Amino acid sequence: MPHSLERRGHRREAPAGTLSARRDLDSATMNVLGGFLRARRETITPSEVGLPTGTRRRTPGLRRGELADLAGISVEYLTRLERGRDRHPSAQVLGALADALGLSSHERVHLHRLVKAGSGMTCPATAPLPVRPTVLAMLDRLEPTPAFVADAQGDVLASTAGFRWLAAPVGLLDADQPNLTRFVFGDPRARTVFPDWERVADERAGALRAAADLGDGAAAVLAEELSITAGTEFGRRFSASAVLPSGTGVERWRHPEAGELRLAYESLTVPGDEDHRLVVYLPADATTSHTLSSHALAHTS
Repeated sequence: MPHSLERRGHRREAPAGTLSARRDLDSATMNVLGGFLRARRETITPSEVGLPTGTRRRTPGLRRGELADLAGISVEYLTRLERGRDRHPSAQVLGALADALGLSSHERVHLHRLVKAGSGMTCPATAPLPVRPTVLAMLDRLEPTPAFVADAQGDVLASTAGFRWLAAPVGLLDADQPNLTRFVFGDPRARTVFPDWERVADERAGALRAAADLGDGAAAVLAEELSITAGTEFGRRFSASAVLPSGTGVERWRHPEAGELRLAYESLTVPGDEDHRLVVYLPADATTSHTLSSHALAHTS
């Protein structure tokens, strides 16, 4: 017969030390975000962020007010975050704090996870909708032209061998689920791959904003993630984006084997409920045309 916690109106009490330890553990678990922010703040010296050191500093690292000024938030709000009284900061606030604290990409991902853990929120992993067989067959017919199919949030779902020749050496396809926007903002190699990175970044942020505004949950989740992991480089573009990205244009790619390529692209909506787009790259000048033709010839001979 199991022991009862209550018997004849009397509740069995846990030892005082046990209750105190349990409260401490619960408090630490619930305020992991605040603890992380404070610990990081206290490891940064004023000189690291361009502030005078001074001689009368009782606080290790940055003062709370100094970090608040760097992040563009109020001292009162930062205090609430550090003390666990607010566990739902916006992605923009977290991105600004990550920038001010100089967090690495891995630390930004960790910060994003801390927020989710502290708020009890989880991001359900939803598998992208599959590409229809007829669309895959069309990709086969496009070989060796670089082409791919992506969804609204920028996941690359299928591609030609020609696109894999273009994208794999630069690192775009390294992830288990390659994503164009995450690569542009989250991989340092993207700035080398795209000489016109600023324009490409504007286009990718605009495309993600358009998808999120139309109610695409996966796009909204990715936007929140990048607001933290990529900081203001993404956040300001996402917030300011008011124009739909162009469905046609020219991109410059710097390929490690083929050198610089100028590629004209066409982005076409695939009919159906999947919200997929087919993107096809064509040479935009004679040099790029010769390079792509040489590659195609080498792989068909």
